[in-house]
This record gives sequence, C-alpha cells and structure tokens, in this order.
Amino acid sequence: MLYIILFLFVLALIFFWQSNRQQKAAGLPGGRVIYTDTRGWGEVEKPLFYAALGLTGKPDYLIEKDGQIIPVEVKSGRAPESPYDSHIFQLASYCLLVEKTYRKRPQYGIIHYENRDFAIEYTRELESALMELLAEMRIDEAKKDVPRSHEQPSRCRGCGFRNVCDQKLG
Repeated sequence: MLYIILFLFVLALIFFWQSNRQQKAAGLPGGRVIYTDTRGWGEVEKPLFYAALGLTGKPDYLIEKDGQIIPVEVKSGRAPESPYDSHIFQLASYCLLVEKTYRKRPQYGIIHYENRDFAIEYTRELESALMELLAEMRIDEAKKDVPRSHEQPSRCRGCGFRNVCDQKLG
C-alpha cells in the first residue's frame, strides 16, 4: 500500500512539473488558465463577444491571478524592438472583451513572442485609442474602396490576397 501511495505521489509531481513547464514555454504568468484558444491545453473555448460594438475575439489564454484576469496573446515570431501597434490593439481588444465578459478590468495583458514578453498596460488612453480605431474601421467598412496599408513590404509579399490585389508592392 505504501508503494502505491508513493507511486501516485511521484506521478502527481511529474504531472505538476510538466504542466509548469508547458505554462512557462507558452509565456504564461503564474496563475490558473481559465480560457484557451489552443488545442494543446484542451478544448478550444467559444469566442468572447461584446454586442454593443459587435466585437468578437479569442485570446490565446486568459490567466486568473490574484483576482485579476490577464489576457495573453502568443506570437510565433521573434520579438521586435517593441510590439507592433496591431499586436497592441489586438491585446487591447481582448482586455476590453475581458472587462465586458467577466466584469473585471485587466490592469495589463501580455504579448508573448518566441524570445521575449511584453506586458502592456491597459490604460484609459489605450482604451480610447482602441475605440477610435474601431470607429475608423466601421467607417472604412462602409466604403466601397479602401486603400491598403503597405508600410511593411514583407507583409504584402506574404499576403493571401496578393494574386488579386491591385495595390500590391512590386
């Protein structure tokens, strides 16, 4: 009986160690994973939705830590000097969705790149900038012809619409 108890204890330690290792590899802060959009951690969750703005999103992870909910967005590439604006606004959208869904305003969110993490404060200024961007997007959505952004030639080269785009570079 003692061997069975000892075996189960060692097995539990191995599972705990493996879980911790996976959490660190994914760039997650300590805490409890309450939502995931990756199959590696279980069934994929339903998207978060805020009807007033028609905003929908699926953060890679939501971590509950010390009564706070922290959205985590995982990017596959190496980190730039500072996060791209598009990544910051994506994370800000998740912060807004968390606030509306869980009734808890995140203090910050995390963008995890292959080699570096950025903690992005979810300030009132960032929220205002997000609201302005969403309003601009709604205006553009109603337009018939919207010029594409070509500030990053590498994104243009990798775009799935490159073959049919009349605004492609080169």
